[in-house]
Amino acid sequence: MKALRFHAAKDLRIENVDPLPSPGPGEVVVENRFCGICGTDLHEYAYGPIFVPKEPHPFTGAHGPQVLGHEFGGVVKAVGEGVSHVKPGDRVSVQPLIMPRSGDYYSDRGLFHLSENLALAGLSWRSGGMAEAALLNDYNVEPIPDALSDEEAALIEPTAVAVYACDRGGITAGNSVLVTGAGPIGILVAMAARAAGASKVFLSDPNDTRLALAKEALGKVRTINPKSESVSDVVHAETEGGVGCDVAIECVGNEHALKNCASAVRKQGVVVQTGLHPGENPLNWFDVTFKDIDIRGSWAYPTHYWPRVARLIASGQIPARRVVTKYVSLDEAVVAGFDELLDPAGTHLKILIDLAR
Repeated sequence: MKALRFHAAKDLRIENVDPLPSPGPGEVVVENRFCGICGTDLHEYAYGPIFVPKEPHPFTGAHGPQVLGHEFGGVVKAVGEGVSHVKPGDRVSVQPLIMPRSGDYYSDRGLFHLSENLALAGLSWRSGGMAEAALLNDYNVEPIPDALSDEEAALIEPTAVAVYACDRGGITAGNSVLVTGAGPIGILVAMAARAAGASKVFLSDPNDTRLALAKEALGKVRTINPKSESVSDVVHAETEGGVGCDVAIECVGNEHALKNCASAVRKQGVVVQTGLHPGENPLNWFDVTFKDIDIRGSWAYPTHYWPRVARLIASGQIPARRVVTKYVSLDEAVVAGFDELLDPAGTHLKILIDLAR
């Protein structure tokens, strides 16, 4: 079986690996169709291992070399004993979070994404989306509606991140929202904010190329390049009463972007931190207190979001496919996928690997 595996930073290899075993009880084999290259995958490639375990993962036992890919979908090839919600031939999307289903403080409360033993398909599991097929747990495999395309099945995962960020922000009809970062997650967050009822969306990014791509994907949106305009000044000037936006969602993992969010949000507004910061980030905590604002983290998504997000995409309320700017084959994925996405020029948003090519 052909697969793309992470060995070390700047060392991704297309390899022939052993074929998957027949699924055991509660397991499903999926013939992969499309897989997205995520920012997390890019960080592993550029600087890893980060999430790929150097030692066996305490729950799954997985370690490098690791088949990458956690944004994917495909067609069920085989099911193990006790699997009843999908059957061979069903089109599915993969919910990649893997954890104990009981006996864990958070899992026992249905907060599976917060489990201390969390693993991910494509990062700390035996299989991933950047291969011809994957072996998964039954709870990782979600059937998709007929109205959803195979490409869109691979976009449910990043869209779930965006929907959860908006939920954490408590966005409601008529809200004004600032999103920092015009990458795929930032654009999907802007789409999800609109689907939640936001009437005014600001999007900031220091890359004009990405801002142009964002306008193509989003249509009417107020874009801001912080190199040429003050994000806070623009947001205050263009919101009711000049008070700032109701919600600001940081999708970069950049200290300047987070400070812009805290500055641009109104008193008693909400700042949601979605991007992963590489280190400590000093904020003006006097302003946080004085403005009476909430700062909330947003980690991944609750695993039960899949049907809801699938409906949002299939209905057109979140046109997630617009973030896809290129398709590549598995053989092309490193040079034409990973390397192009790491190009500082930022000429692409989301690149999907077409496993059928």
